[in-house]
Amino acid sequence: MGTSATDPRQATVERNTRETQISISINLDGRGQLEVETGLPFLDHMLDQVARHGLIDLSVRAKGDLEIDAHHTVEDIGITLGQAIDQALDKTGIRRYGHAYVPLDEALSRVVIDFSGRPGLEYHVQFTRGRVGSFDVDLFHEFFQGFVNHALVTLHIDNIRGKNAHHQIETIFKAFGRAVRMAIELDPKQEGVVPSTKGSL
Repeated sequence: MGTSATDPRQATVERNTRETQISISINLDGRGQLEVETGLPFLDHMLDQVARHGLIDLSVRAKGDLEIDAHHTVEDIGITLGQAIDQALDKTGIRRYGHAYVPLDEALSRVVIDFSGRPGLEYHVQFTRGRVGSFDVDLFHEFFQGFVNHALVTLHIDNIRGKNAHHQIETIFKAFGRAVRMAIELDPKQEGVVPSTKGSL
C-alpha cells in the first residue's frame, strides 16, 4: 500500500545498551522543530541543522557514558536516527535521491543520498583541526556510519573546501538535512510507485 499526503510518516525508536540510552521521535513531514538533550551541545547544534533544513520534527534524548568519552553516544544517536527514519519512511512515491551544496563563508560541502536499501558511506572530509571546543570531530564519521547502516541508504559526503572546522561540519549537516528533505519528498509523478526498476527498495 502506497503513501498518501495524509499518511503520517512518524516513528519513535528507543535504543538501550550498557553504554547509552537513546530515544528519538521523528516526523518526516514536520516544520523543522527540534527538542534535544544529548549532553553534547555541539552535536545538539548540528542536529538542529538537520531538523531545520530537512523540515523534520525531531526529538532526541540521550544519556551516555560521557565520563569515558562521547564516542558511544554520538554513534548510537546516528544508529537510532537511522532506525527512526527507516521506520517512518514508506518509500513508495518518494523521489529517492537527494543532493545539496551548502556554503558557510569559506566552507563548502556537498551531500548526496540515495534511499537505496543498501548501506554505503563515502566520507571525504579533512578537518583543519581535531576539535571544535571539546568535541572530537572524528566522531562525525561514526555518526554517519551508524546512520547509514540502519537507515539503509547510500550517502556521499564531501567537504570541498574550508578553513574553519566549525564551518566545515556545519555545511555538512545543513547539506545532509536538505538532501534528506529532497529524497523523501513525495513525487506526484510517481504516486503509488516504488522508484526502482526492481520494484522494491
